[in-house]
Amino acid sequence: MEDKGGKISVLYVDDEENNLISFKATFRIKYKVYTAISGAKAIDIVKTKPIDIIITDQRMPGMTGVEFLEEIIKINPDSMRILLTGYTDMSAVIDAVNKGKIFHYLNKPWSEEELDETIQRAYDIYAEKKKILETYSKLEVSNEQLEFLLRQKLLS
Repeated sequence: MEDKGGKISVLYVDDEENNLISFKATFRIKYKVYTAISGAKAIDIVKTKPIDIIITDQRMPGMTGVEFLEEIIKINPDSMRILLTGYTDMSAVIDAVNKGKIFHYLNKPWSEEELDETIQRAYDIYAEKKKILETYSKLEVSNEQLEFLLRQKLLS
């Protein structure tokens, strides 16, 4: 859901403020960037703002990245999810795929180019999925109208 200025909305969640500042400074011109210092604060943002792409750190106090993504699925299942972690924790990656339904996993520290490419690929899939869902919705309406007309014809 690009904003009216045509920018993709990206939420970056990390418990390290320096990472939030760095992310915003790097991507604020290209994307509509939101940042949150915790999963709880990020959930508040997702409830009030249209977010296309969510990027979260795995290791955070209070709520891990996977736990946060599990909650996000309940609120906004359509947004694309990316997990970042500075640790090679395969169980976290497996949980992220299975429970958090992530699109991609990246290691910290992130490379600007790699992260930018990942955001773009995630948005391409997000946009295509939205188009398919809109087409499906239109087809459902058309089908209902045709069924109604057929019933009317059969009753007359």
